[in-house]
Amino acid sequence: MIKTCNHLTKHYGKPNGWSLDAYEREGGYKAARRVLTEMTREQVTDEAKKANIRGRGGAGFPMGVKWSFMPKQAPAGKPMYLAVNADESEPGTHKDRTIMEENPHSVVEGCIIACYGIGANKAWIYVRDELHLARERLWAAIKEAKQKGYLGANPFGKAYPIDIVVHTGGGTYICGEETAMLNSLEGKRGEPRLKPPFPAQAGAFGMPTTVNNLETIAIVPTAFEMGCDKFSQQSALHDLKDGGCRLYGVNGHVKKPQVIELAVGVTMRELIYDIGGGVTGDREILGVIPGGSSTPVLLPTETIHAPDEKSPLHRFHGVNVLDVPLGVDTMRIAGTMLGTCCVTVMAVGTCPVLAMENLMQFYRHESCGQCTPCREGSAWLKRVVTKILDGESSMEELNELHDIANSIMGNTICAFGEGTAMPAMAFLKKYRKDFEKYVRGEKTRKDARLTVT
Repeated sequence: MIKTCNHLTKHYGKPNGWSLDAYEREGGYKAARRVLTEMTREQVTDEAKKANIRGRGGAGFPMGVKWSFMPKQAPAGKPMYLAVNADESEPGTHKDRTIMEENPHSVVEGCIIACYGIGANKAWIYVRDELHLARERLWAAIKEAKQKGYLGANPFGKAYPIDIVVHTGGGTYICGEETAMLNSLEGKRGEPRLKPPFPAQAGAFGMPTTVNNLETIAIVPTAFEMGCDKFSQQSALHDLKDGGCRLYGVNGHVKKPQVIELAVGVTMRELIYDIGGGVTGDREILGVIPGGSSTPVLLPTETIHAPDEKSPLHRFHGVNVLDVPLGVDTMRIAGTMLGTCCVTVMAVGTCPVLAMENLMQFYRHESCGQCTPCREGSAWLKRVVTKILDGESSMEELNELHDIANSIMGNTICAFGEGTAMPAMAFLKKYRKDFEKYVRGEKTRKDARLTVT
């Protein structure tokens, strides 16, 4: 059952909906005022845990738990920071951009609450360079908030200074990884750091830092205004500690691609047919990528193999993947990931070999090159798939592709390598017959297409 929400999206499409006046007419900044004037830092963190907000950037780590990792006291004479990751670069993902453009004050208010909760006095919002309007709207929202006294030395009359800065990223996919983002923020080359130390120990400029996705921060005011436990219970997966509502994207071969705000727990079938209007040309589904291109593709015929009967996930055992509620843990037992929660649909008629080549081209180009398995492996995957499409490969090379991808897994500093290897292995496993047709010469590149009308 689809349960629509109207928290982040209530300003979308309205005249000057991004302005402070519009935001305050809907109760904006009430939550931040109450938090700063009536709650302690510890109470804020404890309350945040009740919301069960799983990180909206891809990894799905509980936001409140992450906040609690920050030191109780800042190192002597040293600051602590909040870094908001708005470097939205995952192919098929476009939700954070809509928040920045249509509801930027939710981000500012979320930063105020988060800074107070984690003990930080400064927040950076790291925005990719191409999103010019998003940056302009954020800066304008920050200026308005400062003029009203919601930011600065005494926000809401509280002697707790908070400053927010929008930082322009370099336009690279790798800077979506939290430590690569921190390096870029410091003016260094955007490449991941070894962990530990984790950002909460040594993040931006060596100081304790919490890194959250932009949507994660933007929904915080709603959770605190509603009451974090009540917010969590909107979700059909509340018992799995996957709470609240979130933005869903539906893309690819659907009639009505869009971003929509729903309670956690909608299924892919509902997203594709009820929200997206069905598949273009009324075709059958070839495959669904559930959360950005780095998440393994699912076939519409697959079913869930859940853990033992003692697990709350067991209720999904044997259910078709299209009918399982979209959640962090439910997608894991489906053999994929929820990721950014932006579903991409491929219709029958799409060439999965060409789709894989397209993805591998992206990952080869975007690898920062720091780790040899990722740098060489991504290029190797792209090279072999191109040979297959051009009719220049063999069954032996096709068999090697899985080994190449598997050799990347677990052998890189960050998850970028796995984000390359996992979709590659899924395509190879689930569309093996299509790859073989090219190797045997039964199909040529002229037969390959990504666009279906």
